[in-house]
Amino acid sequence: MQRQRLPERPRVRPVNAQQRAARAAANGGEPTLELAERTPYEAYVHASTLHSLQQTLSRDPGEMSFLMVSQIMELYFGLTCFELRQARERLRDDDVWAALAPLRRAALHLEGLNAAWRGLRWMTPADFNRFRNLLGEGSGFQSAMYRNLEFLLGLKSASLARPFHRQPQVYADLVETLRAPSLWDEVIAVLARRGFDVPAGLLDRDFSVEAEPSAEVTAAWVEVYADAGPDNHLRILGETLGEIVEQFDDWRHQHLKAVRRTMGAKVGTGGSAGAAWLRRSMAREVFPELWAARTQM
Repeated sequence: MQRQRLPERPRVRPVNAQQRAARAAANGGEPTLELAERTPYEAYVHASTLHSLQQTLSRDPGEMSFLMVSQIMELYFGLTCFELRQARERLRDDDVWAALAPLRRAALHLEGLNAAWRGLRWMTPADFNRFRNLLGEGSGFQSAMYRNLEFLLGLKSASLARPFHRQPQVYADLVETLRAPSLWDEVIAVLARRGFDVPAGLLDRDFSVEAEPSAEVTAAWVEVYADAGPDNHLRILGETLGEIVEQFDDWRHQHLKAVRRTMGAKVGTGGSAGAAWLRRSMAREVFPELWAARTQM
């Protein structure tokens, strides 16, 4: 994936443990208040830049919550995608143990993402209507990073990349994620390398098309779970992936609840059927064989 040019590296002077101890002793245990330049925290986090990005379209105070929570969710989408890509690379290298750490972090990031919905539970249709028209056709449906997240989880749909074709870099990155093996594809490849009966057609195919659930992959997971030993890393992998799905499904359900709370059954801002479209989207299952296997265990 082509990367956008990175911003200037943080100009933070490294400090070791001895230097920190000496500074604390010199300050009598108080924080340093006199600094030669901008604070090292600002240099690293770019907090002032982050807090300059909330540019509302109305004077309604509730819009700030809507905008900032949306931005927080975007950051969580990006962070979760980062972790899933890390895990996908480790699985591609056949290092299941190393893949577990980014997967566990991804599940925790999704938990934080879900918590962000609480900041909008106050919003009623009257509250939303005070600024909704100013959004024009803007909609969360148009989040490219959320589409990256879906594609990484194996929910592939080429048509959902089309809205971004006038944003060349965003579109190129999204299409690359669409065409590359998903996290689930790499999990299936690991099962095949470990000797499980995985159809060859699942390993060499057009990865831009969502795969149909496989009875053989379901059977492989039944066999994996038959070994309840503490060193069964594939079973641990399955449980970690299950946590990711549960958190992701919680986010989709909370999205639906938020739409029903603020819009009812109205048409969505981006032209969709609103809540009805979200219900159809929720029917697309992530890692389906992992759940089908539980019926056969």
